[in-house]
Amino acid sequence: MSLPNLAPIPELYVSHESALKLKAEAGNLVSWDLTPRQVCDLELLMNGGFFPLKGFLNEADYNGVVSEMRLADGTLWPMPITLDVNEAFAEKIEAGQDIALRDAEGVILAILSVTDKWEPNKALEAEKVFGADDVAHPAVNYLHNQAGKIYLGGPITGIQQPVHYDFKARRDTPNELRAYFRKLGWRRIVAFQTRNPLHRAHQELTFRAAKEAQANLLIHPVVGMTKPGDIDHFTRVRCYEAVLDQYPASTTTMSLLNLAMRMAGPREAVWHGIIRRNHGCTHMIVGRDHAGPGKNSAGQDFYGPYDAQELFAKYQSEIGVEMVDFKQMVYIQERAQYEPRDEVEEGVTILDISGTELRRRLAEGLEIPEWFSFPQVVKELRRNRPARANQGFTVFFTGLSGSGKSTIANALMVKLMEMGGRPVTLLDGDVVRKHLSSELGFSKEHRDINIKRIGYVASEITKNGGIAICAPIAPYTATRRAVREMIESYGAFVEVHVATTLEECERRDRKGLYALAREGKIKEFTGISDPYEAPTKAELVVETENVDVDNCAHQVILKLEQMGLIGA
Repeated sequence: MSLPNLAPIPELYVSHESALKLKAEAGNLVSWDLTPRQVCDLELLMNGGFFPLKGFLNEADYNGVVSEMRLADGTLWPMPITLDVNEAFAEKIEAGQDIALRDAEGVILAILSVTDKWEPNKALEAEKVFGADDVAHPAVNYLHNQAGKIYLGGPITGIQQPVHYDFKARRDTPNELRAYFRKLGWRRIVAFQTRNPLHRAHQELTFRAAKEAQANLLIHPVVGMTKPGDIDHFTRVRCYEAVLDQYPASTTTMSLLNLAMRMAGPREAVWHGIIRRNHGCTHMIVGRDHAGPGKNSAGQDFYGPYDAQELFAKYQSEIGVEMVDFKQMVYIQERAQYEPRDEVEEGVTILDISGTELRRRLAEGLEIPEWFSFPQVVKELRRNRPARANQGFTVFFTGLSGSGKSTIANALMVKLMEMGGRPVTLLDGDVVRKHLSSELGFSKEHRDINIKRIGYVASEITKNGGIAICAPIAPYTATRRAVREMIESYGAFVEVHVATTLEECERRDRKGLYALAREGKIKEFTGISDPYEAPTKAELVVETENVDVDNCAHQVILKLEQMGLIGA
């Protein structure tokens, strides 16, 4: 008898012959180049990971999902899966039109038959789906500052799956996993969702969960998009592979999930459950603060520690996957073992290392005890994140024109070069304009492009162990955040606000630019006709009035020492 979780699941791909024919015809269609997040979504639409969706949500389904967590036909679905595009592209598209969806290399992956085109209420989407319209939430920030303004919806015709060159043997479609489970005779499978390396507490948690559910274990880590600043998936997969042999033989397998997480807490847990059902699982571990994004703008957690478990439990029968809820695991020194935190009696010695403490120990090159993690995992993490004094980093000056950014940046560069040890590159605003962005003007769009180019170059310098010093005006909060996220994947980002007043900047202005701006002869001039959004959480604020340049640069050096980025 074939069990429902092991029977084949519908996919959206056409046959090989039809795909060849469609690919040739699609060459004449209007094309949309998919973003990395859209490629993740499309892959799971096509291979059945997002079943029962047949494409990107139309407007009626989108409205139902946002307000009620249900498609228009009443089916449970908690997450908007939408194709966001810019206004210029949307103007060329009408309902009833087919468009080719391409990856970054221009390969046609699918055809979207557009049925709906609309401008969503993103503030409402943020409030309903993520619980708050607060850009401290990475998905809300994406919604407002990166996603296109217009949504397109309609069914998908799948031509080919996205190409992955990494860990090919570990990547399985839902049907491939179901076939694998059938072959091994597995009937009950508990999934473990993770975006972090596995330490000993996780190994104990997953082992206990499988034992409790009398099920085999699927370690199913996300390798699409996670939270900015998370450890890259290459390092994480090497960590997972290093601990697989810690599990009892033939009870556990691992498969990689190319999912773009939204960090939506309770809704995300329900979504993850549906995705795991589609991959053939019967159970799923839902832990504390499942898929939580951290703190909101007020410094509070976005979601309660057990909100995700409560919402999952409410919809468990509809999801079709049984929840295995697990509390925090802690190490009991006297018994030399891990136990659930809420089952530990008073008087015993509890040892625990938080994620923040682990990052501090890695950053400072301090010991990570064996009771906490596996030596192989620690070795991989140290390879990826050496001690801060050996990492690349970026110092990003921001401030008004004439505030003294370039002068301080030059002085800092010389001081760091005098110290030696790492190559130092200065990406000054005027120099970058000349060599990287000579074709750009000074509109908001062009300024954003210029700052993101600087951020990209700085991220490459940081990734390769160098020091990047940037000194653009960078007036917009959202763009500075995008640059921070780009760089923090590889090393530290130190934002320095050169907080010189507008009056002082005008007084210093040798080129007379402020005067021309006040006369209306220079359009969109920061501080006069265009806003400067001052940082609220810069690592350092430097006042330059009545302070010499050497002292300002020395303040930055002291900050870098305090952060462990340079030797004291």
